[in-house]
Amino acid sequence: MTRAYLSLGSNLEPRRHLRAALDELRARFGAIEVSPAYRSRAVGFDGADFVNLAVALDTELEPEALNDWLHALEDRHGRRRDVPRYADRTLDVDIVLYDQRVIDGPGHLQIPRTELKHAFVLRPLADIAPQLRHPLSGHSMAELWAAFPQQSEPLEPMSL
Repeated sequence: MTRAYLSLGSNLEPRRHLRAALDELRARFGAIEVSPAYRSRAVGFDGADFVNLAVALDTELEPEALNDWLHALEDRHGRRRDVPRYADRTLDVDIVLYDQRVIDGPGHLQIPRTELKHAFVLRPLADIAPQLRHPLSGHSMAELWAAFPQQSEPLEPMSL
């Protein structure tokens, strides 16, 4: 079993889609750790605010198979793939970290995710895994969050 860390986000009916995604993750992987949820502005396009959170889970799936499973999860929740990459979405689920692996593969499989440089990914991850170390920089999530210019990307805590 390997520990994987995911980022989940939605800006179209986020409470409904994120709750349903968490239910499906629990059904497939068992116990999961879930961070608090945060509202933030859309990054890369003008759109409704996103709600994001992080999940830690243990899996027997290799990263490529896990990525395929997560894409199918997104699809089950109405994720459109015929629109620009940066657009409103019902559900966006990415593998941010997978053990200490570094991967640049098919299907936008990039570990660690470059979005880890954004508050909406980093803060939730630091909440559930503060001592987890970035496989390239060696810095912990807590250290990365402490050094982050938090005023540049404000987050609003919220409940699901």
